[in-house]
Amino acid sequence: MTIILLFLQGEGGGGSLIFTLLPFVAIFAIFYFLVILPQKKQQQQLKDMIAELKINDEVVTNGGIIGKIKEVRETSFIIVSADKTFLEVGKQAVIGRKAEDTK
Repeated sequence: MTIILLFLQGEGGGGSLIFTLLPFVAIFAIFYFLVILPQKKQQQQLKDMIAELKINDEVVTNGGIIGKIKEVRETSFIIVSADKTFLEVGKQAVIGRKAEDTK
């Protein structure tokens, strides 16, 4: 017990290394749990959603284009945004499914 107290007190009046680093460790832990972890979870959900997309699903791109998937390729989708307007968009451009209209 005495050894632990001597270690925590440190050598001089400047404080010990543990008490100096403790605020930085606490800030990093708070930042990790409030910012990094939720962002990783959201990215994984988006990745899973994109992997599950199939023909005739309606999607929204990050450019605001809403369309129906007509073909699924390895790295892109062919979507129809108007009657006869076919667009090829990268899978990374899709941000979600089109929200269903409520009546």
